Amino acid sequence: MSDNLPPESNEPSQTPRAAGNAAAAPGWERDALERIALAAIREQRAARRWKIFFRFAFLVVLLILVWGVFSVLGTRVESSGRHTALVSLDGEISSGTGANADDIGTALQNAFEDDGTVGVVLHIDSPGGSPVQAGIINDDIRRLRANHPAIPLYVVVGDMCASGGYYVAAAADRIYVNKASIVGSIGVLMDSFGFTGLMDKLGVERRLRTSGENKGFYDPFSPDTPKMDAHAQQMLDEIHQQFIDAVRAGRGKRLHETPDLFSGLFWTGQKSVDLGLADGFGDTDYVAREVIKAPDIVDYTVKPSLSDRVARRFGTAVGTAAVHTLISSGRVALH
Repeated sequence: MSDNLPPESNEPSQTPRAAGNAAAAPGWERDALERIALAAIREQRAARRWKIFFRFAFLVVLLILVWGVFSVLGTRVESSGRHTALVSLDGEISSGTGANADDIGTALQNAFEDDGTVGVVLHIDSPGGSPVQAGIINDDIRRLRANHPAIPLYVVVGDMCASGGYYVAAAADRIYVNKASIVGSIGVLMDSFGFTGLMDKLGVERRLRTSGENKGFYDPFSPDTPKMDAHAQQMLDEIHQQFIDAVRAGRGKRLHETPDLFSGLFWTGQKSVDLGLADGFGDTDYVAREVIKAPDIVDYTVKPSLSDRVARRFGTAVGTAAVHTLISSGRVALH
């Protein structure tokens, strides 16, 4: 049997794995170089992307800074000697709009405190809005007129000066309108909706739990009650009387009171002069030139910056959502 054994050899035997490594060995340098090159390319691409990102971010920041600078410069008023100061109140009177008490009050304050101001024109084009904001502006005008008795304040009406807009205007020395302007609407409203009938038809049940007997006051998905209606009417009457008192205090004996004067009706500018709600006809240029006798007009209206507009919109959205969530009631407004 020993004759059938293979002869012994001193050469090391080669395993299949060793043979495979020997076969792959000639190309390993190229594989390594390819991997290094791909890694370098990826690194360059990532660096390029970050470079582009930082350039873009820098550009955005630069644009915001430039916008902010121009916004600040736009609100800075350079006095031009003897002049008529102009403040514009446009749109709905609300804390979330440009026609808010803070901005209007600031603009009026700056206008009265300028040594070159001979008279102030408050240009109003508004359908009304918040009775609180309108009341604050009315108080500011009366305070500024008392502190600066030598500087008159005149209101010039554009297309409309109604409800809250007229609440503000009533504090002026005089009110000038166009014959076709809309003036008046001395009243208060609370608007809401009721869905109880629709819910009954659809078979929807309202499940409202409150802590406090009247916490669900005027919830649109719950039926109202005589007690709720009486309370709401009392609030509206109180605010309406405040409005009436402000108009009477501002207009005095110039008013020709009729049963409809404080009923919420509105009139043309021409009729408003007959009723004593306005004093005459004229636009801003006319009042500056012929009444104040200072034709040079300097605009003191506050121009909100981008950040102010964003913050105001965000704050108003959050505040409105919170109020609706907490009280679920109608909105009181001078419209």
